[in-house]
Amino acid sequence: MTINVVVADDQELVRSGFSMILDAQPDISVVAEAGDGAEAIEAVRRHAPDVLLLDIRMPRMDGIEAARVVCDETDTKVLMLTTFDQDDYVYDALHAGASGFLLKDVRRDDLVHAVRVVAAGDSLLAPAVTRRLIDDMVRRQPRPAIAPVGLDVLTDRERETLVLLGRGLSNAEIAAELVVSEHTVKTHVSNVLMKLGLRDRVQAVVAAYESGLLQPGAR
Repeated sequence: MTINVVVADDQELVRSGFSMILDAQPDISVVAEAGDGAEAIEAVRRHAPDVLLLDIRMPRMDGIEAARVVCDETDTKVLMLTTFDQDDYVYDALHAGASGFLLKDVRRDDLVHAVRVVAAGDSLLAPAVTRRLIDDMVRRQPRPAIAPVGLDVLTDRERETLVLLGRGLSNAEIAAELVVSEHTVKTHVSNVLMKLGLRDRVQAVVAAYESGLLQPGAR
């Protein structure tokens, strides 16, 4: 099955470079490019892509506002492009519904892998930069939790699962920690997301911190 992608970045060379890398893959097709947030939204509405690769800083409408609209209106997964000097924007992007982050100097193979991971419905949490940014943003900018309900709706095992999600563990790693099967872990993760009204694993990480279940810097 082909993964359809929209690439949005105000720098034409960056946008074209990412598009060429992705289009060269047999299972990925770049269906449109956009130079700002408003164009990105229009492209998503027109093409209904699986993934929107979206720069944070763009003219007319920035990536955060565009991500918020796209995540509210569609099922398209948003993968944000950032740099270390844009840390202050990352927490807002998480709340907007972004499923992951890439640095703009990402390697070719990592870019392709990230698009495939996000398209499959998972979230890009593995890179250390993402966990560091979450830690930093929660520490410096405490806000109301994403979850619309308290953690009391979770069973003890689901609460344990949320803690491990917050630490950035994969399903296989969580299964090893809890001594259960990966299938059981998938069930726990699905229950956590459903009960707390969370979009994906990225929001589960933020909820784990904001609820006080995890403290910044905890592993």
